Amino acid sequence: MRTDTIFFQLFQTFDSLLFELVGLPPEAAAGYQFTSVEIKEKAFRFDGIFMPDAVDKNIWFVEVQFQKRSEFYWEFIGEIFLYLSQYKPEHDWQAVAIFAKRSVEPEFPKQFRALLAGGHIVRIYLDELPEDESLNLGLVRLIVAPDRDAIALAQSLAGQVGQGDRVKVIEFIETVLVYKFPQMSREEVEAMFTLGDLKQTRVYQEALQEGERRGEQRGELRGELRGELRGKQSGQVLGRQQGLREFAVRLLTRKFGKVTQKTVKRLEKLSADRLEELAEAVLDFEKVADLEAWLASKK
Repeated sequence: MRTDTIFFQLFQTFDSLLFELVGLPPEAAAGYQFTSVEIKEKAFRFDGIFMPDAVDKNIWFVEVQFQKRSEFYWEFIGEIFLYLSQYKPEHDWQAVAIFAKRSVEPEFPKQFRALLAGGHIVRIYLDELPEDESLNLGLVRLIVAPDRDAIALAQSLAGQVGQGDRVKVIEFIETVLVYKFPQMSREEVEAMFTLGDLKQTRVYQEALQEGERRGEQRGELRGELRGELRGKQSGQVLGRQQGLREFAVRLLTRKFGKVTQKTVKRLEKLSADRLEELAEAVLDFEKVADLEAWLASKK
């Protein structure tokens, strides 16, 4: 799962989330802007920085780590001090290291223990979040929930959402489920929510637009197909079959860039009706393997 992308979206959408994670009230988020800052000449970027609007508030640096890396703290703390050296902010600072679970956290370097003892570094373990948390923390728990529990948790979270935030929460839940269950079809994800919810989400709107686009393409395809056949001896079986085969080859070339001689020979064995089916099925192919599976099913 691309956890950096997921958390960037989370922090951008739910501005109080970081403060809830570290045990502060949601109101503590007032006056902060979430951003991502690149350190010039060093080619790295923080997962996120919460910048305050007043100097009496701390800057919060955020890093999310789901894999064990022995250099994590050395790099994270080094990046913080490079940022402070480069930008020289007037604010004090704190940093949050977010781990999927305690076992992926590397040993904390003894050279930086004063930062830990002084509260500059806060550590969060997502699998230890309490179950009776706020909705925002529940969305975080969904990211690390075992697959066997994720569906039920997603539906439970969706049921807790008020109308004001419903669209963005449902959309985020959909995003997490797509990452966690790449084998799950869009229809299966949609089946978890009400039609009213889905009609307003980005996923539903994209699916709707995709359906409309495919409908337009199929209409154009049928027009091309009719024109192709008119240019051949459409009254003769062999003429019709040859025209359809040539048309199918052009479509496949347009789709995949190249059609092998082996594929051409397989097309020669298809009847005119099968070639017509293929011409329309091409629109739904995403990769050459889809073509291979279609041809195998028509033997």
